[in-house]
Amino acid sequence: MAAMTMSKLMLFRSRWMAFSHDLLWVVAAVWLAFWLRFNLADIPSAYLPALHLLILIALPVQTAFFWYFGLYRGIWRFASLPDLLRILQSVLFGALTTFTVMFIWQRLEGMPRSVLILYPVILAMGLAGPRLFYRWLKDHHLHLNATERERALLIGAGQAGELLVRDLLKSGPYEPVGFLDDADRRQGQEIQGVRVIGRVSDMEQVIGDMAVNVVLLAIPSASHQIIQAMVNRCQKLSIPCRTLPSVADLADGRVEVSRLRQVQIEDLLGRDTVKLDGTGIHQLIAGRCVLVTGAGGSIGSELCRQILSHKPSYLLLLDHGEFNLYSIERELQPIVAESGCKIKALLGDIRDDDRMRWLFDHFRPAVVFNAAAYKHVPLVEQNPAEGVKTNVLGTCQLADLAVEAGVKKFIQISTDKAVNPTNVMGASKRSAEIYCQNLNRRSNHTAFITTRFGNVLGSAGSVVPLFHSQIEAGGPVTVTHPDITRYFMTIPEAVSLILQAAYMGNGGEIFVLDMGKPVKITDLAEQMIRLTGLEPGHDIEITFTGLRPGEKLYEELFHEAESLQATGHPKIMLSGSREADWEKMQQMLEHLRSVCTSRDVQAVHRGLQQLVPEFTPDSEGNS
Repeated sequence: MAAMTMSKLMLFRSRWMAFSHDLLWVVAAVWLAFWLRFNLADIPSAYLPALHLLILIALPVQTAFFWYFGLYRGIWRFASLPDLLRILQSVLFGALTTFTVMFIWQRLEGMPRSVLILYPVILAMGLAGPRLFYRWLKDHHLHLNATERERALLIGAGQAGELLVRDLLKSGPYEPVGFLDDADRRQGQEIQGVRVIGRVSDMEQVIGDMAVNVVLLAIPSASHQIIQAMVNRCQKLSIPCRTLPSVADLADGRVEVSRLRQVQIEDLLGRDTVKLDGTGIHQLIAGRCVLVTGAGGSIGSELCRQILSHKPSYLLLLDHGEFNLYSIERELQPIVAESGCKIKALLGDIRDDDRMRWLFDHFRPAVVFNAAAYKHVPLVEQNPAEGVKTNVLGTCQLADLAVEAGVKKFIQISTDKAVNPTNVMGASKRSAEIYCQNLNRRSNHTAFITTRFGNVLGSAGSVVPLFHSQIEAGGPVTVTHPDITRYFMTIPEAVSLILQAAYMGNGGEIFVLDMGKPVKITDLAEQMIRLTGLEPGHDIEITFTGLRPGEKLYEELFHEAESLQATGHPKIMLSGSREADWEKMQQMLEHLRSVCTSRDVQAVHRGLQQLVPEFTPDSEGNS
């Protein structure tokens, strides 16, 4: 309470000091206007009554307009164009009113006509000048201690660069020494007093000539190729590189020093923005009840975020993990409050027939995204019965209930590990693919669509957070094999393409998402180490631990027997389907259910091989 009272007193004092300053300038402006009129000589006594009357009228009139136009709402430390506009308005209207009153009073007798111009000009300069000078002084006071700040070279002299340098000049650990930009029209220009001193190709020379300590990338729209090139050049010079978030992450438009961050591996492996048919996706989701299973997971939670932007009538969040479900529900609440959509967090397991049947009967979802699955290869390999019960039996049960409930579209989230699987996780996901494709042939109302893709950056089971923790601990970074490769994409990109495929699919398709080129995990580890300013093999060791049970050296996105076709979207391909004997498949599933209950691991493997003949297990599992 005492602190609040002190704060109010300080604010009151600063406002009255500013008000007193402005009133003094009213008097000074009148006197200076007369003084200049008479060429800096003594003001003749015949004109003094007009001078005194002008001061007498101007003081109350200007006071009224100063308060009316809000001159004391602004803070001198942050004086800007809106403050200047308020000053000009108050002076203009104040002067016009003052001279009108004087004209009515005494027909401007003894009033030199030049004073009518000089007075408002001098007053406006007197009010604005000290404010702008005070801001300049505050913005540049850190230059006196520039040796304590890191000398920063900014790449990109666009709008983001201008906003960033403005914030840098106010505060922060960086002293901007110049811009580099490839645009011809920018060369030699100054932005907030900081000069564009060359092109990006001049970076190495500028860093040496100007003793630069850090490079700041102020290009939120930069592609990952550009960021990769800049990072590589900085690493060769042993200069740290910081960047602003991407355009998507800067959706609020705020560009501040606090938002600068280290370049992350996602910036280097990310790809160009995905172009979507937003209208089509909106038509699929808007006004409908949508169910997302596994809503607390990496893919499921991002599905919820993106689905909400298309305004479903109801979004059902299903997960068996209490904390993950709580976290995503809490995150979405502010968005829900703005959009008017409803959400419902539902604890439950897709293996629980009673719970799932109640859910479908009670809410009647029109679209289902099934992201619930056990995905960690070694863990599922060690617990094959549990993996099959969720990934196969739980998915099949959910799909059957979707048909009974008249669901419009059922989107099954699959994985590249389902292709020629060597592990239980991959084989279980392939079994679910086959079931959904064949159930689609038997359903008149529900379209089953499968999306298949590889690893996503930032997911709970990704190597990226593992490598981060190992680097922070000082190493070593563990890689299973020197030649192991994986496909990677960001979670938002994967989910965007899932939604696009959901709209495009008519039923029975397996859509394979374009994953780009596979990444060598050793190269990934080395790049992540270098991004922290350390050197692989010198500061942080990389050790090879051997392939884990069920792990392949490389992943595939489609089976050689599948005929891959292009679609209307450049990043989505269509894989051929496999027709199966429905009655025989039901028998196989019943057998799987039995052996999972008895936890006969070898029988579980054999049962999966019956469903997926190309499955070649290399581990016996545990339970």
